[in-house]
Amino acid sequence: MTVGKTSVLVLDCAEPLELADFYANLLDAETRIGSDPDFVEIVGNTGVHLAVRRDHGYAPPSWPRPEDSLQAHLRILVGPEDMDEAEREAIGLGARPVDTGDSNGGVRDVRVYNDPAGHTFSLAVYPAPPSSAP
Repeated sequence: MTVGKTSVLVLDCAEPLELADFYANLLDAETRIGSDPDFVEIVGNTGVHLAVRRDHGYAPPSWPRPEDSLQAHLRILVGPEDMDEAEREAIGLGARPVDTGDSNGGVRDVRVYNDPAGHTFSLAVYPAPPSSAP
């Protein structure tokens, strides 16, 4: 017998409702609060499943300082034509750019931000489907 399993990435933070609203708006998803108000899920119709949990002693990650590693981050995939709009939306919702590198006038395929609680996430152009041409 196989046991059914699923997973959810949980981000710790000081204010779970605020962070859940940020990600629900960014990912066009909804928030779900169960019996524990300190644990809020973000669920979308495109398979998004994320949660945030109150940590009363929360301190934001310190990346990108060289002595610290990134450890984990969310990568949100967008179409190449939607990258600039996705960036405007993220910043409008409260994201703070981390990746301030010069793009030399070209399109950057990955852009890095901190969410309102300090977690790192990136917007990245999703890979083009393989060409069927020989």
